[in-house]
Amino acid sequence: MPSTQILELYVFMLAGFVGYQVISRVPPLLHTPLMSATNAISGISLVGSLVAAGSQHDLLSTLLGTVAVISATINVVGGFMITDRMLKMFKSGDEKKGEGAKS
Repeated sequence: MPSTQILELYVFMLAGFVGYQVISRVPPLLHTPLMSATNAISGISLVGSLVAAGSQHDLLSTLLGTVAVISATINVVGGFMITDRMLKMFKSGDEKKGEGAKS
């Protein structure tokens, strides 16, 4: 295994560990703003994964790019669904009643 691949694996593992540590220490009051920022980052990841999937270097990079596209899409859609659900909790009773009459 070339030294660049070992370095890339090390950076990937370190980024995963640091990301887990940062996210696990977020207080509950900050989850909605954090989800909005995470959705933006996931959107950028989605664009990058589309580039990786379409680069056609070899079969492995295309497969990994496709998995990345699927994962990033699920993350973006799920993040927006959770953010919408959390924002609905902050609506007043009058807004909720008016919303039900429109549907």
